[in-house]
Amino acid sequence: MFGGHSPVEMWGGVECTINRVGDEFHDQFAMSGHRVRIERDLELFAELGLTNLRTCLHWEHFARSAKWEDFDRCMHAVERCGMSPIVGLVHHGSGPADTDLLDHDFPEKLAAYAAKVAQRYPWVFDYTPINEPQTTGRFACLYGHWYPHHRNMRSYVRALANQIKGIVLSMAAIRNVQPGARLIHTEDGGVTHASPILESYRIDREHRRWLGLDLLCGRVERQHPLFQFLIDNGLDQKEILWFAEHPCPPSVVGMNYYVTSDRFLDHRVELYPDYFRGGDSGDEPLVDIEAVRVSSHGIAGARTILTQAWDRYRLPVAITEAHLGCSPDQQVRWLAEICRQAHQAYFDGIDVRAVTAWGLLGLYNWCDLCTRDSGNYEPGVFDISGGTPLETPLSDLVRRLARRMPLPSGALSNAGWWELNSRFTMPPAEAFAAAEPGS
Repeated sequence: MFGGHSPVEMWGGVECTINRVGDEFHDQFAMSGHRVRIERDLELFAELGLTNLRTCLHWEHFARSAKWEDFDRCMHAVERCGMSPIVGLVHHGSGPADTDLLDHDFPEKLAAYAAKVAQRYPWVFDYTPINEPQTTGRFACLYGHWYPHHRNMRSYVRALANQIKGIVLSMAAIRNVQPGARLIHTEDGGVTHASPILESYRIDREHRRWLGLDLLCGRVERQHPLFQFLIDNGLDQKEILWFAEHPCPPSVVGMNYYVTSDRFLDHRVELYPDYFRGGDSGDEPLVDIEAVRVSSHGIAGARTILTQAWDRYRLPVAITEAHLGCSPDQQVRWLAEICRQAHQAYFDGIDVRAVTAWGLLGLYNWCDLCTRDSGNYEPGVFDISGGTPLETPLSDLVRRLARRMPLPSGALSNAGWWELNSRFTMPPAEAFAAAEPGS
């Protein structure tokens, strides 16, 4: 299954987040030392056999310096190492200090920056202008974790619309320079499960799960199930229909998928501390928790989410982030499982392009959702806790998969912790199956 007869590629990616909390920007490239070591880091990535690399030319970083030197070093090193970059511009950020996700001019400001990047590097073809606009919109404007720290649905809707419009305008600006540029769009791939009495809430979450992509693909017209929802939360019809008039379907629909991506809506609120209760609005009769910790069905898995995205959009799909913060053997098990299911999806007839080993240099502070510098570090394909990148057991797996070699013996022989009954933190709850693609 993992041999040379399968075209599913192994991509790589560096954790790129620059998010803002209050007046402070949390920069993963700075914490990892990647900007300082960038030439050597990229040589290590190329030695694994990776041909495509997700990286970021951060709008926020450029705005602080107005210099291209750091970006030039990155892009020249990528080119020299023979890798193709997938260039991000904003990764869980809200832009430089003079804007934010709720700024009316955010889309145009981002597009102006995108034009500068394209003019500087006209040979680049693949872009992700904004990583996971849904997640960023929720965390910044619905849950209040990141700047501008709002906690209401109207702000979330505005932030999502601004980000999607920013992507559309950015790709137009980029294609003025490089007509063949491709949009590699990424979103959290997690599905929502629920106990049967919360089915209506689950359906609502599933509609919203696809809303950003529906806007991007020009599918949100008056008959869309969330058209009135958007109006009720501050958009006018002209704004909504603008997306249908300016469709920008991705060249690849990227699903970022983690053990904790899938959610479970639990009506048994009495089992949980008070701060877990309330859902998105704060007064919903439910708890929204990681499905792996409570759902008897476990998680949907990569094969399911790739199938759902393909069935809905009929566009090429990929896993654009795969990472697990855990022991090395469980990290290997998770990436091997993601690859196995991605290949199964390909042999089901789905146009699966790649699986991306994410966090090549590891991740900082995600256990606290990057809201504070807690000092928490999760190694990735390399461990940089000692200041120098050292290979981990994941390195051999990525090297083999990049070269279409068989998996190491035992990579799939032991169960992942997400498959064991010990994963439950609450008594397991029954749930309906994950949402059908069209629901």
